[in-house]
Formats: sequence, structure tokens, C-alpha cells
Amino acid sequence: MAVLEGKVVAVTGAGRGIGREIALAVAKEGGAVLVNDFGTSADGEKASDAPAAGVVKEIEAAGGKALANFASVADPAGAISIVEDAVSHFGRIDAVVNNAGFLRDRIWHKMSAVDWQQVIDVHLNGAFHVSKAATPYFKEQRSGSFVQFTSTSGLLGNFGQANYSAAKLGIVGLSQSIALDMERYGVRSNCVAPFAWSRMIATIPTDSPEQKERVEKLKTMSADKVAPLVVFLASDLSREVTNQILSVRKNEIFLFSKPRPIRSMHRSEGWTAETIARDLVPAFKSDFYGMDRSPTLIDWDPI
Repeated sequence: MAVLEGKVVAVTGAGRGIGREIALAVAKEGGAVLVNDFGTSADGEKASDAPAAGVVKEIEAAGGKALANFASVADPAGAISIVEDAVSHFGRIDAVVNNAGFLRDRIWHKMSAVDWQQVIDVHLNGAFHVSKAATPYFKEQRSGSFVQFTSTSGLLGNFGQANYSAAKLGIVGLSQSIALDMERYGVRSNCVAPFAWSRMIATIPTDSPEQKERVEKLKTMSADKVAPLVVFLASDLSREVTNQILSVRKNEIFLFSKPRPIRSMHRSEGWTAETIARDLVPAFKSDFYGMDRSPTLIDWDPI
């Protein structure tokens, strides 16, 4: 039997790229799919019904079950409609995949409050709104899975993405607390950080040979490689997996660490700024983190 037979999965941002591949994979594994996409460009402009509607046609043509929803996840009422459409049309909701997003990259000193707010609204607030809408159903049926999309830009940092990085790391905090609060009801929440070529990644500049080389490597990591992990997390096969941060890079799957204390230093009489500088910093300095990003921390070719 297909691993999602009888399940209903809502996938946000499912009209293109990674979201589309997830929706197709869910349907292939027997799940009914609520295909949500506001249909904007990579920078959040010009909404359209066409992307979501097109994916629904693809799924139905292959014999699957799907329904389109065109709401913005940043709108609380729109987020509720995603879940309510799934329940009213298919009778239940079993998993939510919070994949919707766009970029508004700006170097920090040029980032506007609008750039900040719009990215936070879609990524972080959108994940909150859709997750919150599904929670009463998950709680009542004592089962359910949240798959929250984070990014190495949030986990490790990146140039020109303070808004996106903050939203994506915020999603990790959201997911962890959901996992802890909802464990008693048999509900799981996990994060996925994808490495995959998409229209958002296509905005990476290629002004230097190093940047061009990086982009060429990214092009080898197709979006469909992310879908099997999401299918697994949405299915009952993952019943013992919650509160984790996983990542897909072509044919590799990573488990990411979380912040934990790694050093401690005690001073019985308390600390001053001077003793911190004189005693603590030299002791801790070998364990301080550098200015690393994913290209330097994960520097081998995709396999």
C-alpha cells in the first residue's frame, strides 16, 4: 500500500519548485493534496491562480486527488481556508507542509521595514497561521504531522538575508515548541532545510567565478530530491520522529544540531567587563564560531 493512502496533506507554496514536487510525490503515494499557492513571483509580486491550478491538473491527470487553494498564508483568514478547504473536500487533514515563501534580499544597511515585514509575514507568520488552523483537528484526532520549511540561511546565516534568515530560524523555534506542546496528542513537528535549485535560489548573484561555481553545483540538486523526506515525515512511518531539523542535499540527508551549552566558566565573586575580557574570552575563544556560511561548512560536491 502507498505510504500516504487515505491521508490528506496540505502543501503551501505548491505551485512551483519544491512545493510542486512535494505535492506530486504526496499524490503518487496515495495522499489527497490541498495544493495551495498565492501564485506570486519570486519576490512576492503579481499573484496568479495558474500555478496551483496547473499542479492540480497534473495530479488529476495521473489519477490522483487534489484541490487548489489560492490564499495567502500571511492572511490569517486565508490560512484557515487552506485547512478548511482540505477538511470540507476530503473529510480530514493529516499533515501540513509549510513551504510557501519568497525572497526580498537586501544587504543589511539597505533593508527597509517593508522588506523585513513582508518576508516575516509570509514565512514565519504564515507557518504560524496554517499550523494554528490545523491544530484543533490534529488535537481531536490525536494524530498529525507538521513539516516546517527552514533554511541554512537561518541555521547558519547568509549575506543580504537578515529578514529571511530571521524568519527561517524563527520557524525552528516555532516547530520545537509545537513539538513539545503537542507530543501528548500524538502530533509531530519537524523542520526541513532543503538544498535545491529553485526560482528563489536563481536570484543568487553570479558576479565572480566562485559564485558561478556555487550556482552550477546548486543546479545539480533538483527539487524532487526533497520530496521523499517530506512524504516520510507526513506519513505514519515517522511516528517516532519529532522536534528534529533535517536537510536534503541531492542524495544526502543531514540531521542538524541545535544550540546547546558547550563551555562554562565560573567566578565565585562574579564577573566584570574587565575579567570577562581578561579571563573568559581567552578560555572560550577556541570554541567561538567564525563567519561561516553553508558553502564553507558543507564544502564537498553534492552526491
